[in-house]
Amino acid sequence: IAAEVATEFPDVTWDKMLVDAMTVRMTLKPETLDTIVATNLHADILSDLAGALAGSLGVAPTANIDPERRFPSMFEPIHGSAFDITGKGIANPIATFWTAAQMLEHLGERDAAARLMSAVERVTEAGILTPDVGGTANTSQVTEAVCNAIAGSNII
Repeated sequence: IAAEVATEFPDVTWDKMLVDAMTVRMTLKPETLDTIVATNLHADILSDLAGALAGSLGVAPTANIDPERRFPSMFEPIHGSAFDITGKGIANPIATFWTAAQMLEHLGERDAAARLMSAVERVTEAGILTPDVGGTANTSQVTEAVCNAIAGSNII
């Protein structure tokens, strides 16, 4: 399918790789990648690796998108449910916010998505971070800071 679609976009460079080679490329040369298209089985593994390479599974969103919109698309944080940290106040909510922004974008709510991502960026730039990315804030503090930033409040 990729080869067929690629003919419609001759200015886009694409490459076909086996999943094991892709893990090496993601690790050693991530700057050479822009978009990865894969089956759900391989994309699940590759998205976990991408989150880890970014510093934490707590910051990365993922989506299974049907671009033709014949079937529902699904959006979720890469980290999944993370039952091992339930109730400890250390879960990083950034992936959930970023996932929501992806979903809003997909639904055509570009302004809302941009506002949410701007709030997330303001909060992370201010250093309000959970321990998994070097901060001291808990889940509630990061969530509250993002909500306040969306509302236009100062976050510090």
